[in-house]
Amino acid sequence: MSQLIRNIIANNVKQLRTSKGLRREELSLLLGYDNSYISKLEKGRVNITVDKIEQIAKYFDIEPYLLLKKK
Repeated sequence: MSQLIRNIIANNVKQLRTSKGLRREELSLLLGYDNSYISKLEKGRVNITVDKIEQIAKYFDIEPYLLLKKK
């Protein structure tokens, strides 16, 4: 996965999380991920799997492709 795509996902996840008023710790608990994973994800430092993209999208009630869409 390219750094550009990781950064787009990072920005989208962070924006969605903050729009719901959630802290990283809260989101990690809700999704069942380690807090450090969410931190790295929002910094564009992890290669996220399609399954995790789908799970995050489902939590935020959006289509998975929207996490990949540059705003």
